[in-house]
Amino acid sequence: MEVSYDKESRKIVQAIERFARKHSLWVLAYGTGCGAIEVPPTMTSRYDAERFGIRGAATPRQADVLLITGYLSVKTLKRVIRTYEQMQDPKYVIGFGSCTINGGMYWDSYNTIKLLDMYIPVDVYINGCMPRPEAVISGFIELQKVIAEGKAEGARKYKENLDWYRANQQKIIHNWNMPDYNW
Repeated sequence: MEVSYDKESRKIVQAIERFARKHSLWVLAYGTGCGAIEVPPTMTSRYDAERFGIRGAATPRQADVLLITGYLSVKTLKRVIRTYEQMQDPKYVIGFGSCTINGGMYWDSYNTIKLLDMYIPVDVYINGCMPRPEAVISGFIELQKVIAEGKAEGARKYKENLDWYRANQQKIIHNWNMPDYNW
């Protein structure tokens, strides 16, 4: 039996969906650099990220949020892309620390990725080198706001602009042997 909703009912259903999603964020922390050291304290009883609905996930297929904590090399970017593409929709990305924004203290390295959002969509950046647990929680709260407003559209943006993202990815990953992403 197919259920159809009028426009007003659909708005209510979407609001309930977004409310549930923002309070149940399963996080896959991809520890690429020194930023990973701030994730465990964020989850412990002192800061208690779980009170905001933030929990750890074991695999990409179980995660809603990919938390990239630190600098990315070309070799690491390839694995991050594969991890991102294994996640189910809806999916979100948080770039953690200066390194994901501009390469951080490795900005002039030949092998460091700058501007992570050229390769996968980033919903929220957390500034700092290294952001403290309070900043990490603030970043998650910001992501929750974006989800509640219905503006966390990174996964949709990735699908719609896949050719652009792939072109950027292949410019720096020279030994490209990734499978095609098919939905």
